[in-house]
Amino acid sequence: MWDVLWINAHLATMDGDTGYAAIEDGAIGVADGQIAWVGPRADLPGAADALARDVQDAGGRWVTPGLVDCHTHLVYGGNRAREFALRLDGASYEEIARAGGGILSTVTATRAADQETLLHDARRRLAALQAEGVTTVEIKSGYGLDAETECRMLRTAGLLGDAGIRVRRTYLGAHAIPLEFHGDADGYIDLVCDQVLPRVADAGLADAVDGFLETIAFTTAQITRVFETAHRHGLAVKLHADQLTDGDGAALAAEYGALSADHLEYTSEDGVEAMAEAGTVAVLLPGAFYTLRETKLPPIDAFRRHGVPMAVATDSNPGSAPVTSLLLMLNMACTLFRLTTAEALAGVTRNAADALGLRDVCGRLAPGLAADFVLWDIDDPAELCYRIGWNPRVMTVVGGKPLSPGDG
Repeated sequence: MWDVLWINAHLATMDGDTGYAAIEDGAIGVADGQIAWVGPRADLPGAADALARDVQDAGGRWVTPGLVDCHTHLVYGGNRAREFALRLDGASYEEIARAGGGILSTVTATRAADQETLLHDARRRLAALQAEGVTTVEIKSGYGLDAETECRMLRTAGLLGDAGIRVRRTYLGAHAIPLEFHGDADGYIDLVCDQVLPRVADAGLADAVDGFLETIAFTTAQITRVFETAHRHGLAVKLHADQLTDGDGAALAAEYGALSADHLEYTSEDGVEAMAEAGTVAVLLPGAFYTLRETKLPPIDAFRRHGVPMAVATDSNPGSAPVTSLLLMLNMACTLFRLTTAEALAGVTRNAADALGLRDVCGRLAPGLAADFVLWDIDDPAELCYRIGWNPRVMTVVGGKPLSPGDG
């Protein structure tokens, strides 16, 4: 017997290669925190009260999988509002970074923050995502750039995981060159590969390793060292790739079987082909594109032609994407990047789960997956992408258990 049976629901199962894979007047059976059955209510294998201990009426609402934000930097100290003002005066992201601002200014603030402060501030950001139906989130380090602070960030991210959220942690030591290694990027990569990454892996503080391959960050050779070290320690890899220039980052990510390559505004056709062959997910970050007022669009049509799955994420961070709304990113993915509404919703469900290596855990309404889903007061799934500044979430269910609106 199932624990709970949800009936009278329209289901956007996202359990297919295209579209919503919708089931109108559907039902979901839940047992032991997992989906035991999903399909049209008319196909239920018996009377509702004979199938489950508890029967819940969804009231004809639409139900989607719990949303997945697969690229965030939620744990950090301080903010960069002043740099926002500088960009409005004409300074570029690269100019600010080369002048010691950007990531390095957040590094200073994060190193000065204790774990209690980091945790308090990150919880506020996470609560905003949960309030919009996010049930799985990836959180990167990368604002410490020394062993102690990076580990503190990852421990803080781990403390954010509770009954209402699934947290995946990513070590992003190769994010920027800290001031104490100015002019010695190779020396800093020595620190990352020989000391910090092994410590992170041995302590079980991360699920994956990321890097920033860019003219203002690290070279192909340096990121290659990071990836090879990650693989030796059994960790998956991801990459900030081709955001500001075409550095063949997508191809490098594919060469190392990366779960995802992220940003990708300048990725070439060859890079797209390599990602398709490797099964690497393209993570689109329209919030950063918008904030930095970029004009070079990611190669969306090429991703479609080659069958590269596209995820959408907030990139929530203090500088280039001070965003805590995944629903807003759905709208931006459609309006700025011209994704269809079905592509955008897939981008924050099944494809985002794939970008975290969680295909068999979440992101779809399918038997055997976690019973994480959201009830929405909408007439059509497209409304989640169409409206701006509007949250139609009625309830989030995590592991089969409903959360109150205040719980996320």
